[in-house]
Amino acid sequence: MGKQVERISTGVSGLDNILGGGLPEGQMYLLEGDPGTGKTTLAMQFLMSAMANGRKVLYVTLSEPKQELIDSADSHDWDFTQVPIVEFVPDEGSLAADQQYTVFYPSDVELAGTISRLTEAIDKRQPACLVLDSLSELRLLAADNMRYRRQLLALKQFFAGRKMTALLLDDRSANGQDLQLQSIAHGVVRLEKVPRSFGVTRRRVEVIKLRGSVFREGFHDYNILLAEGVVVYPRLIASEHSAPFDGEQLASGIEQLDRLFGGGVPRGSSTLMIGPTGVGKSSISMQYAYAAARRGDRAIVYVFDEVLRTAKARAEGLGMEIQTEIDRGTLSMSQVDPAELSPSEFVWQIRNDVNDRNTRVVVIDSLNGFLNSMPGEADLLLQLHELLSYLNQKGIVTFLVMTQHGLVGTMSTQVDVSYLADTVVLLRYFEARGRIRQSIAVLKKRIGDHERTLRELTFKPGGILVGEALKEFRGVLTGVPEYPEDTVDGKREAGE
Repeated sequence: MGKQVERISTGVSGLDNILGGGLPEGQMYLLEGDPGTGKTTLAMQFLMSAMANGRKVLYVTLSEPKQELIDSADSHDWDFTQVPIVEFVPDEGSLAADQQYTVFYPSDVELAGTISRLTEAIDKRQPACLVLDSLSELRLLAADNMRYRRQLLALKQFFAGRKMTALLLDDRSANGQDLQLQSIAHGVVRLEKVPRSFGVTRRRVEVIKLRGSVFREGFHDYNILLAEGVVVYPRLIASEHSAPFDGEQLASGIEQLDRLFGGGVPRGSSTLMIGPTGVGKSSISMQYAYAAARRGDRAIVYVFDEVLRTAKARAEGLGMEIQTEIDRGTLSMSQVDPAELSPSEFVWQIRNDVNDRNTRVVVIDSLNGFLNSMPGEADLLLQLHELLSYLNQKGIVTFLVMTQHGLVGTMSTQVDVSYLADTVVLLRYFEARGRIRQSIAVLKKRIGDHERTLRELTFKPGGILVGEALKEFRGVLTGVPEYPEDTVDGKREAGE
């Protein structure tokens, strides 16, 4: 086995997770990103974390005045005055006529002077962790790529000789992506902003390389919050999370509904409620969440498509004492705004709710809202697959609500996710004797048996009623459900 290298925390737990525990100490790293991506904020968190762990630190700024750094930290309620800051910002005197160079090229004099002052400041303070902000200024002073590369190689040797962990910031304002710089650095972390046509800008981080270390490849969402600063949401890998759980079934509290499901919904499975708007998908899902909460299993409902007040009022109108369970702490309802949320952030919320609050039932209402928070359909399926696999391995019962386009006739969906769910429940409208009615059927159930019948679904004040099997009902799978008039005109009506 190779020698174990001690790692230094970046000050951002999510980024440490991606890096496999942090940055290997004693190396030079590049943090690159366009202006406004949070490089300075992350650099501050890196130094404050290092200082909190007893390491000497130094912040060297070549472009931003010291007071602006302190003011930026104040906006996050951080005390950055304890961090040593050396600023090499040209003063107004350098613009005076008598300060202009006449024999030497200004770049030769300024670059040599800046590097000399930089190394002197570092040797004087001997920090274990250093931030250099930013390389764009050195690139401009060097004037050509050859001198710039040689100077960076010299700095790398200088840092290595003093066993420092150096974080170099680059705003890519001069040449965009600098492959020469990336080849010199021991590790490269890139911050990006991805604009959306509506809502907040999506931010993502990618570790380009980390020599001699295993890290999580690909993009990971992050955010810049007022109190926490940079917060990274590592991409979920379901195979890394598994836990034993009992194989019991979750009952709804409605005998006929449980019979339709073959006794209940198995732990560690996902159920897709699919149908047109208003047909009862959310109410059925809420019934399961409420039943679980009453038994003491914590449930959470993520609401995308309506305000919480409306969702609560609808459930209470069906006899569910929602507020009682919320007050007990066994039920939670969360309003989700897809325009203000990144996909990984939403997945991270669910993970925290499962791990930190022992949640056993998760309702996502609806997948249409989740889809709107995604950059593309392919990403939706990948994110959703990992999320459902993770929840199933944790023994969580998940309900997914998906609204199909249209009210009657042939239905369609934005994207087919039925193959991802363990159980698929189809709800439909049908007409009988001039009345619009609803039906429910379980089309698929991977775990255990289920009824292969259609039943009428009725919502009345005080509860949900599931009727007897509609033996004469036909046409639901063709998109045009029918119920023969001669049967309805008889003494028995469907579900009565």
